Amino acid sequence: MKPRTALLLLPLACALAAGAPEGAAAPAAALVGWDSDESAERFARSAHRKDFFPLSNHFVSQDNKIFCGPVSSAIVLNALRLGRKKGLPQDEQSIAEDERAWLPKGFNPFFGKYTPGNVLNERTKSRVEVLGKPIRIGGKRVRDFGLQLRQLAGVLGAHGLDVTVRVVGNDADAGAIRREIARNLATSDDYVLVNYARKSLGQPGGGHISPLGAYDAASDSFLIMDVNPNRAPWVWVKADDLIAAMRTFDTVENRGYLLISDPG
Repeated sequence: MKPRTALLLLPLACALAAGAPEGAAAPAAALVGWDSDESAERFARSAHRKDFFPLSNHFVSQDNKIFCGPVSSAIVLNALRLGRKKGLPQDEQSIAEDERAWLPKGFNPFFGKYTPGNVLNERTKSRVEVLGKPIRIGGKRVRDFGLQLRQLAGVLGAHGLDVTVRVVGNDADAGAIRREIARNLATSDDYVLVNYARKSLGQPGGGHISPLGAYDAASDSFLIMDVNPNRAPWVWVKADDLIAAMRTFDTVENRGYLLISDPG
């Protein structure tokens, strides 16, 4: 009998493996829910919320436990391009081919837009690799669920966006991170995606990816527009707590954030 090839199972991004017990969450960070009076006050006085409006207009949530990266990518791509550019990709998964037989001949029912189903392509990590098909990392075959920070950058770069990768190292300057992200949120046509560990914020789950929508200087907090409302709502989180949640190890290096714009 041939020996089985050993596969290293890496922690799931966005969620733990189906059916596996989740580890205890860290002590809860001071999270403020989006639907609270305090949240309304923070948003009203924020001078760093330009990104919120286009992101919310194009916001979609996850429909599975793994695709926080593709969902976040689709939101940002649509915020930058939908209604501005022609020839956007079409996702034909929403209407089965046999169902289209009832449509008028020659009629195309699909909009050009980015979706979690079409942001992955031959230049990115594939759909089945995101779902766990083994890939080679560091000389080993591993089941690398979801998207690591640089893999996420690769998805956005494959669609022609300018992407700056910021790995939050153990000695990273929290003040510089806070200022850079806040500047981005105060300007139009550029966005921030964060890759962080939920447990560091006292939330259940593993690594997660979502866009940031605003920064409130008075409370020194960022608004996470969580793409998985099944698990956690949109929340304001203290800047230091979010930075600590990004300063966590993921497979090959620490997590972090991406600064994203469209050069075209």
